[in-house]
Amino acid sequence: MGLTIGVDIGGTKIAAGVVDEEGTILETYKVPTPPTADGVTDAICAAVSEVSSNHTIEAVGIGAAGYVDDKRATVLFAPNINWRHEPLKDKVEQRIGLPVVVENDANCAAWGEYRFGAGQGHEDVICITLGTGLGGGIIIGNKLRRGRFGVAAEFGHIRVVPDGLLCGCGSQGCWEQYASGRALVRYAKQRANATPENAVALLALGDGTPDGIEGKHISEAARAGDLVAVDAFRELARWAGAGLADLASLFDPSAFIVGGGVSDEGDLVLDPIRKSFKRWLVGGAWRPHAQVLAAQLGGRAGLVGAADLARQG
Repeated sequence: MGLTIGVDIGGTKIAAGVVDEEGTILETYKVPTPPTADGVTDAICAAVSEVSSNHTIEAVGIGAAGYVDDKRATVLFAPNINWRHEPLKDKVEQRIGLPVVVENDANCAAWGEYRFGAGQGHEDVICITLGTGLGGGIIIGNKLRRGRFGVAAEFGHIRVVPDGLLCGCGSQGCWEQYASGRALVRYAKQRANATPENAVALLALGDGTPDGIEGKHISEAARAGDLVAVDAFRELARWAGAGLADLASLFDPSAFIVGGGVSDEGDLVLDPIRKSFKRWLVGGAWRPHAQVLAAQLGGRAGLVGAADLARQG
């Protein structure tokens, strides 16, 4: 199969891109994400139409945040769009006249990294995305593993603390409440409030109060050596690494790929994640250790992965 289109549905924008068999993006088009479900469908179709005008397209892959059924056709539930059993594949196919595959956005990103990024050369890879929340993807035996009902790899909602922090999903103690961008900000605010003398650089980047701390401030302050900012990253990494150790007990991959906005800080966060993983890996002194790798494709992973999954059919 030749050229395909990947569509990445984000909270603020919808990006469509023409992708070749090598994972290279040839052309992209972006539109703002509309506030309604029907508006999102309209925007997807408009973006596909625009980006395909100069190319012969074989199929379209759509990455959507939410639960996608086992047929990769219906969005069972989306947290940020009012999709409930939304037949997205059929709706878009009828409008654009091309085969469509719908997939969870974290699965798309995982597949993109496996095929064209940090996962190349590995057959068994587990991906986690440390963004506002925590997503993931499972590739075992060179195949994307989605589970019987299509909703596997929701790693962020594994309960790691019984009766712990309330999660947006309605449960308590979910992993993403302790290892995510949102958790990082919480750690920094708590520590800055307790020891403001150790957060001088961090507080100066905001409005001077702990409540004014944002994720970008923590990254900048940590790079400058701010003690609270560095400690916030260490706390996030402690939880992230411990979670990877648990996933190693389940899947025994040769590599973990860590992506998402938090991972953009590179070794500032990855080195302590590796140390925590080594600390909590059961039998770690006597067994091989999976590599913990930084994602390589950045924000392109979901779009590229969606396009390639459409090519796979």
